[in-house]
Amino acid sequence: MSEKEAGVRKRNLSPLGSRHMMKVDLETVLPCSLDDAAAHIMSTRLLRYVAYPLVSFEPVTGTEFPETWTEGTHWVRLKLFGFLPFGRQAIGISKPLHPGGFAIRDAGRSALIPVWDHLITIEPHQDGVRYRDQVEVSARVLTLLVWMFAQIFYRHRQRRWLRLASNGFDYGDA
Repeated sequence: MSEKEAGVRKRNLSPLGSRHMMKVDLETVLPCSLDDAAAHIMSTRLLRYVAYPLVSFEPVTGTEFPETWTEGTHWVRLKLFGFLPFGRQAIGISKPLHPGGFAIRDAGRSALIPVWDHLITIEPHQDGVRYRDQVEVSARVLTLLVWMFAQIFYRHRQRRWLRLASNGFDYGDA
């Protein structure tokens, strides 16, 4: 299987360990409208829902997240499996143009993972919307391990998204 088929892309590799980049590229069809998907992706509640129980997020400042994401950098404390501290992470929100659909980017970073660049695109599909996660990660010598975690994490997120959309975005029943 080629790197492209495996969803992996490496750039600027050198034996001295310069910048290593690996990519996750997954998509699924959600049974909902583009407007519903876009509204929910902007909700901080959705992030907490789709990440549970693998990762939990707590704002570094304040006691609660805003109801909806705003463009800019939001610092969070991460916990793996809800109890294992995993440091601070910047969630860098921007909304790139995506003709015919919706897009949001998280140019994330932390001390351990200098690059966690996550682009979400949502486009109309005959059965609802096509939801796509494209994530590029770089974590120096830990890049392969971080990429493997990202593969698991984004598959989990998409299953949770699908369950939630299939239940009419009822967070209590999904």
